[in-house]
Amino acid sequence: MAEGPRAARGREAAGIAADSGAGRGRPGGGAKMAAVRRGSAPSTALSSVPLQMLLCLGGTCSALHFLATLLLIAYKSQVFSYPQDHLVLDLALLLLMGTLEAPRIYLGTKGNLTEAEGPLAASLVLTGASALLSVYFLLWQTLVLWADSVLSATLLAVHGLEAVLQVVAIAAFLG
Repeated sequence: MAEGPRAARGREAAGIAADSGAGRGRPGGGAKMAAVRRGSAPSTALSSVPLQMLLCLGGTCSALHFLATLLLIAYKSQVFSYPQDHLVLDLALLLLMGTLEAPRIYLGTKGNLTEAEGPLAASLVLTGASALLSVYFLLWQTLVLWADSVLSATLLAVHGLEAVLQVVAIAAFLG
């Protein structure tokens, strides 16, 4: 009984080879199947899915924090008496925080997906620096509004969770 193209594609997708039997004395193309083995035993993946999800969420939260804080600084400089030197300091630290985020997310993602502890450790250091900047915008900024507190506390919580998962992932990669 001849097989249709659907059955042949299904076997190919499953990694099973078919031999038509032509020229071996078997009329009608009787199929002989053999399982194809590729490589040795499957290895376990150590990369952390929750860390990867949190890195994506952290990148989004950081971008929203940057934009909202920039708008809040512009608002505070127009409505309140905001000293010029403090305004420059707040803007410079906000720009520093924004520029730290791209390498932090990149190194965290690279270290997690390649299961390399070096880039993940560098991302952990940058996460600590970004968390310190979040604490600055939460507590030590010249003028802290309620919206600043909510934004910075949320970002600080995300950074804290990322740091914990990064330490766990580094320990799994080393052990």
